[in-house]
Amino acid sequence: MAHATAKPQTDRQILWRCFRYLGEFRRYVAGIYLLMVIINLINVSMPQIIRWMIDQGIYGGNLSLLGWGVLGLLGITAVKGVAIYYQGIWGEISSQGVAYTLRNAIVHKLTTLSFAFHDRTEAGQILSRTLQDVERIRFLTGRAGLRLIEGTVQLLLTAVILLLMNRNLGLLVILTLPLLFHRAYHFGRYFRPLSIQIQDQLAVLTTRLEQNLRGITAVKAFAQETAETDRFITENEKWFQLSAKAARIEAINSPMLDLIANGGTLLILGYGGWLVIQGQLTLGELVAFTTYLAQLIRPIQLMGRIIPILAIAASAGERIFQILDAPSDVTDSADAQPIAASRGLVRFDHVSFAYQDGREVLHDIDFVAQPGQVVALLGPTGSGKSTIINLLSRFYEPTNGRITLDYQDTRDLTLASLRQQIGLVMQDSTLFATSIRENIAFGCPDASEADIVQAAKEAQAHDFITAMPDGYGTRVGERGVTLSGGQKQRLAIARALLTNPRILILDDATASVDTGTEQLIQQALDRLMEGRTTFVIAHRLSTVRRADLILVLENGRIVASGTHESLLHSSPRYQQVYELQLRPQERVGEQGGRGAGETITPAPSLSRSSTK
Repeated sequence: MAHATAKPQTDRQILWRCFRYLGEFRRYVAGIYLLMVIINLINVSMPQIIRWMIDQGIYGGNLSLLGWGVLGLLGITAVKGVAIYYQGIWGEISSQGVAYTLRNAIVHKLTTLSFAFHDRTEAGQILSRTLQDVERIRFLTGRAGLRLIEGTVQLLLTAVILLLMNRNLGLLVILTLPLLFHRAYHFGRYFRPLSIQIQDQLAVLTTRLEQNLRGITAVKAFAQETAETDRFITENEKWFQLSAKAARIEAINSPMLDLIANGGTLLILGYGGWLVIQGQLTLGELVAFTTYLAQLIRPIQLMGRIIPILAIAASAGERIFQILDAPSDVTDSADAQPIAASRGLVRFDHVSFAYQDGREVLHDIDFVAQPGQVVALLGPTGSGKSTIINLLSRFYEPTNGRITLDYQDTRDLTLASLRQQIGLVMQDSTLFATSIRENIAFGCPDASEADIVQAAKEAQAHDFITAMPDGYGTRVGERGVTLSGGQKQRLAIARALLTNPRILILDDATASVDTGTEQLIQQALDRLMEGRTTFVIAHRLSTVRRADLILVLENGRIVASGTHESLLHSSPRYQQVYELQLRPQERVGEQGGRGAGETITPAPSLSRSSTK
């Protein structure tokens, strides 16, 4: 997925933007860094206490002073332990808060982005960014960021104290620092692009797994278990090789840092020991010096480990902000107004539409749907039926022309108020892995139990719902897999009934039910359609006959329009469709077959990535 922001951001800008999310938890952050100061002061004071105990207590033979020194070390160690305890708790609260805020922001952004974004974005990519990449930012703003700042402060304090204690010995130690920093910087610079490759490949792996799980029925139906497993293994192998390469690089980096740091330790022990022998340095000072050196080496080694984390976090942040900064093709205009009540007068005013790749799928669509009319959209797959529906719901914006509702341009209306006027019952109805009650009330979360039950009764769904073990509280499983096609369709109709829309969009709404149930549902739909403007993607003769306006579409154009009877006499193209697809249904009906229930030609369900 390649959604670049308007202006590419540097790693520094990305990391700073990540840390800005801590602002909401500033009190915890202030406490964390106050405790950091206390911990660092304790760290730099401990070697001085040890030096004092050796030089004054042990060499001076002062047992009382030695005892007080031991008690002092125990006391400040206890204080340090308490400070580290609260620092850890507060750090986890603030970093988890950042992850909480980011995930909420991503989900909110994903729900507000237009279908154009989702058309070109794989679900696995989104899952990877929402879960794994956010977790990396959480670690960055928590332990990694704290340790980086804490290590920097400790390094500076320790370096100053070393120079104050013995300038020559301190300079000897500090000379090793540029080597350590150079090694750490070189490692981070090389590791950064590799970390991006690892994260991108993990997203590919997640996508492959998600698609296999979602399409498990097709995988088994076509006996493709082995082939799909092999494809997953191939992608998993790529991720494994990249991860192994990263591990090798890290395995080289850590020993190199240790080698440079230990070289400094040997220099201190050699030169410092000689100074002690010469009487220019006390043993306590040498011990304190080596203790400070250990404190100096620790933050540098820690930085060596954190720098790859910074590199990974920068790439994770870049991927997250690509979502958060992605512009939506469909948004409320600055002066958009809600539509309080609609009559349902719809006008497509010379509307054309092309996808971002320039492929035009609708050309000069012009028609008027009067309030209460039934408009049937008839045409082969790819003719533009679904695109008209998508444009009416403002899932996309027209490339040219305009769509009006009650003489108001839909772009001048708020999205929420426009879509509240529209009810959808599609061929492949979307249900959520929650209760039947919540699925019916999805468009009206505040609906009463009585209203939900009434909608279910009108959709002929009440009887099968109450026959289930938990009634309206029964969970339907992911995408409604525990229900039959007819049951899912009736729940979708109940959901549309409950919203009481002014405009209905139906895609062969009774295609998945038996003849008896179809008749009952059709009665409910007749009541629902009364007085409402209805757009039907037509697959059946009964639908076409009862339509007030039929739009015959071909290659994104309206090639004929009118009623069934008028088109039979005036449109050769409609006559051809009738003879090939509609008249056979009529003959079946005359012979006592399925009649009006016979489908024309199987057509795919409404899809954001396909055009009918």
